[in-house]
Amino acid sequence: MSKLKQDTRPLGAKHSWAQTPGTIISAQVAIGEVDRLANEMEQVWGVGRLRLLVSPHLREKFDRQRYLWNQAIWHGDLEAVRVQSARMVAAWVALDRAAVDADEPSLAPEVWEVRMEDGTVAAIVRTPEEAHAVVAQGRAMAVYTLDEIARILSHHHAITEAKLTFPGATVEAVRRPSDPLDGLRDTAGGIDEPLNDPLPSFGA
Repeated sequence: MSKLKQDTRPLGAKHSWAQTPGTIISAQVAIGEVDRLANEMEQVWGVGRLRLLVSPHLREKFDRQRYLWNQAIWHGDLEAVRVQSARMVAAWVALDRAAVDADEPSLAPEVWEVRMEDGTVAAIVRTPEEAHAVVAQGRAMAVYTLDEIARILSHHHAITEAKLTFPGATVEAVRRPSDPLDGLRDTAGGIDEPLNDPLPSFGA
């Protein structure tokens, strides 16, 4: 009878919180509360911006707590996850309070929205931080930054050249060049074999 190999993965340790469905559910609840609050803070302050708005001392304490929280997730038991998750929530609240007390400006993105031909919405913002702050509110919406728009236009030289050549010109539609093979149903015959399909009638 072969001996079972020891699970050497971080979450495979005997004391890990990821041992039973019950401990997994409990740990995920604690972790989820931190993730929920972090997402809320990012909506208000921008991704990765809040920790830069506070004093270096508070920023260091916050980063140390982030490290301890990650350590608990990867190597801790259920109690460690609960304790460090609660402390992580407190750390986010402390950063938010410090930024508000210092009258730091929250992120208020300026958004331009346009409806696409397929019914979806394209939202255009200036920066990646503003892109993360845009809420779709249940709509099918894609968010583009100005840098992304520039990269897209860089691959459509004809549009850019037309705009430069004819100032004030507008883009009514973008069509790709017609492909002569589009009208062929298959390539079963030879290239010089006559077509059996009748030509379309265009009237008298």
